[in-house]
Amino acid sequence: MQKGENKVVVYKPSQEEIQEALKWNTWSKEVSSFEWFYHTKEKFYVVQGEVEVILDDGRKIHIKEGDMAIFERNVKCTWNVKKPIFKHYTFLE
Repeated sequence: MQKGENKVVVYKPSQEEIQEALKWNTWSKEVSSFEWFYHTKEKFYVVQGEVEVILDDGRKIHIKEGDMAIFERNVKCTWNVKKPIFKHYTFLE
């Protein structure tokens, strides 16, 4: 499990979690780099791709195919999409 000051948690989900995640909305993005701010807590499952997320404190989080990630509310970061990404996501709280 990777953590960035508890702002972000990345882990390998159970089969039950994956089945639930596949019901969520989807989002995809080509190889690119962009800044992002999480106004709401978000949980997502990466079906394809790879991204390096750089938090505002400089910490780097790697997220790839098969990972589940939870981003806390008010996280500011930069997404560096290394391989085209496709994810299922939901908002928490």
